[in-house]
Amino acid sequence: MSRPEARTATAVPVRPATETDAAALAVLAAETFPLACPPHTTRAAMDAFVAEHLSAERFKGYVADPSRLVLVARGAGAARLVGYTMLVFGEPHDADVAAAIRLRPTVELSKCYALPGVHGSGVSSTLMAASLDAARARADGAPAGIWLGVNQENLRAQRFYGKHGFERVGTKRFLVGERWEDDYVYERAL
Repeated sequence: MSRPEARTATAVPVRPATETDAAALAVLAAETFPLACPPHTTRAAMDAFVAEHLSAERFKGYVADPSRLVLVARGAGAARLVGYTMLVFGEPHDADVAAAIRLRPTVELSKCYALPGVHGSGVSSTLMAASLDAARARADGAPAGIWLGVNQENLRAQRFYGKHGFERVGTKRFLVGERWEDDYVYERAL
């Protein structure tokens, strides 16, 4: 089997999201959330999760929340958003995560998604770098570490996070629909 050619990295502008991005973020989230789900996840479960947690109204709230920062990427010459991340500052509410992470204060990389058409182009790496920089620059105190949860079956994402300095430090559960999924907890120093 031949290996696909690597795409050339492109310059991608990344900026904080605004309330006017909410509808575009909801569309982007509906396209990208299924990429993180294991193969057994039903379309109904994914759709229900997106409707509850990734709607335009929810994104308006996320953008307005001072404990969160949503960053968006628009591809070079693209008329639409091609990726986004969300940082959530503060102590994790999940007991398994709180026990697993070692660095305090902390921030969660809650979302890190890019459209499949830009995978391998540098968009995700640019978003990751911008997210790490934004966490370090937090005006009310930079966190010492950053953590995330990733499905145990999502090997592509695990490789990506490893490439960016994250290490697996524990496990947690994540509810999609009516099924609990098993996630790894990854963490890195800032």
